[in-house]
Amino acid sequence: MTDSNSAYGAGLATVAGDGTILDTWFPVVRLNTASPAVGSHVLSNQETFEKLGKRGLNALAKDPVRDVQTIAIETLIEDLSQPPVDIHDLYLRFHLLSYRLIRPREANLEGFLTLLSDVAWTSLGPCKPEKVEELLWNGRGRGTLVDVRGVFKLPRMIDYVAPSDIWIADVNRVLLGAHLAPGTAVMPEGFCSLNAGTMGPCMVEGRISLGVIVGAGTDIGGGASIMGTTSGGGKHVVSIGERCLLGANSGVGISLGDDCVVEAGLYITAGSLVTLPSGDKVKALTLSGKSGVLFRRNSASGIIEALPAKKSWGGLNPQIHQPGSISQRKA
Repeated sequence: MTDSNSAYGAGLATVAGDGTILDTWFPVVRLNTASPAVGSHVLSNQETFEKLGKRGLNALAKDPVRDVQTIAIETLIEDLSQPPVDIHDLYLRFHLLSYRLIRPREANLEGFLTLLSDVAWTSLGPCKPEKVEELLWNGRGRGTLVDVRGVFKLPRMIDYVAPSDIWIADVNRVLLGAHLAPGTAVMPEGFCSLNAGTMGPCMVEGRISLGVIVGAGTDIGGGASIMGTTSGGGKHVVSIGERCLLGANSGVGISLGDDCVVEAGLYITAGSLVTLPSGDKVKALTLSGKSGVLFRRNSASGIIEALPAKKSWGGLNPQIHQPGSISQRKA
């Protein structure tokens, strides 16, 4: 079977003693592939060697301290527009995003929170949260401190996929399933969620929330925030256009077109009343997606104004963001 919306992955999964799948790492990923069997299948030793080589075969092991086993798995997704059917399927979609083989919103992630388990992400590998204390005791007994990086449903991207030509100053702040285009710099306080990210060179000093797409040449200033779709039941998915500037500690809950500026400290929600040059007052949602808009708060009256952005804010530093100027880095 071959389908333009299909995907294949072969990799290693971590399985807890009670059968819970904790994660799946796919070092082998392909789009538009053919396979006789749709779904996820455990590989035999011979199949593991054929698809993952000797390294894959050597990785098949049990860890009694974490109470986990590593198994080899292959997954074929027949149609990415359909919801994921299991956790392997879901992890393959996250890998496709972080490998930049698909863009945010191009794969159906419906029900992802239900499919994912709570996992303790440690320097020894993933385990169930209730096993952390045993790991800490075991480490102390051997004179080794175990690093528990977090208890969450998703891991850091860099532990699974290391995209080329980007900066990530703090790898804890970029989740697997983020899409970071070449020339993107995520600074220490920057954040990027899953199914979200940049479509070209960008400076990310603020937060790119779940489902948000940011266009090339845009600067998300320090402390700036873009409203995502995780909580609140909102249906509006936010996109930020090209060459935009979100000033420090600003935020948006509407989409921006190209060449827009949001003044530092100003948060624009869909219901914010905005005054136009004509003097008319409208809800900010009516301006969603429009290009060339400067959003600012009048320092005398305190009202929010939407004015034509008549001049460029300056743009990104070409020494940092020009394609090819950032070599692959992990911080």
